[in-house]
Amino acid sequence: MLQFIFLVILAFNLENSAAQELRRVDDTELIQLLTGNSNVVVLFNKNNCQQCLEYENVVTKIHPQLKETLSAIVVQSVDSNLVSIYDPSKEPALVFFRRGIPILYHGEVNDDEILDFFYDNLEPAVKELSDDNFEHLTQASTGATTGDWFIFFYSAECTVCQRLYAVWESVGGKLKRKLNIARMNSLESGISTAKRLGALESPAFIFLRQGKMYRYLAKQYSPEAFVQFAEKGYLTHSHPQPVPEIPSAVNEFLGPLQSYFKSDNITSLATLGIFALVIVIYLTKKIVKKLSSEPVKTKNKSK
Repeated sequence: MLQFIFLVILAFNLENSAAQELRRVDDTELIQLLTGNSNVVVLFNKNNCQQCLEYENVVTKIHPQLKETLSAIVVQSVDSNLVSIYDPSKEPALVFFRRGIPILYHGEVNDDEILDFFYDNLEPAVKELSDDNFEHLTQASTGATTGDWFIFFYSAECTVCQRLYAVWESVGGKLKRKLNIARMNSLESGISTAKRLGALESPAFIFLRQGKMYRYLAKQYSPEAFVQFAEKGYLTHSHPQPVPEIPSAVNEFLGPLQSYFKSDNITSLATLGIFALVIVIYLTKKIVKKLSSEPVKTKNKSK
């Protein structure tokens, strides 16, 4: 009898343990999940990784809460080829996809912190700016009365930019109560603003504060590095520049000419001017000579 009870208890524990394990999916299954309408929490893991095991234990523990509070499917993907799209630093990476929009978790491997961070960011925090709404929303040229702005300039052709989407959402989730986090397409809807701020090369990151702009020039693209820069790093790792004024229609038209008339083009301009003057003189002489050689025609008046 005791042996039978022991076997029942053992079977129950094994079944409960199996139920608590995170479901493993391959890349094909994962893509199917991410292209659907569900919220999905994905733990990207790899074999023989102690920190990955720590993440797996914590996420397994809070699996029921993640499922209930986020209405999310919770899975893990081991040695996935997709991880670099969402976290350049690779495994372990914990990503919450909110109906397809990813946000990367960064912080301590702690169950309460993970739950709080994801629950606090059920909705995306990053704003999308364009030339049409940039000045209205940021008030950049008037001293940023709408608060500080940290802007990520990206383009569709930039592979690095695509891999920073979840990272930038993470920055937005961390700083959304302190400042504004935004993205801007530097070659399409935001090209005029990108020209104005000198951010045509992507990725580019500009921090706007009280009428000044600070460029993030480091190549460290982690949530921690971006957050540190926005909170205080801009004071020591960047030189403030005044936000350029909004270009007028005349300046927009004359801009290419004004940019050409710089000191480094003086020599070529002088050469071009002399060449043009020689042509004008030559043509003038030809015309005068031709006119002087033609006989003067007079009309005979009949009586």
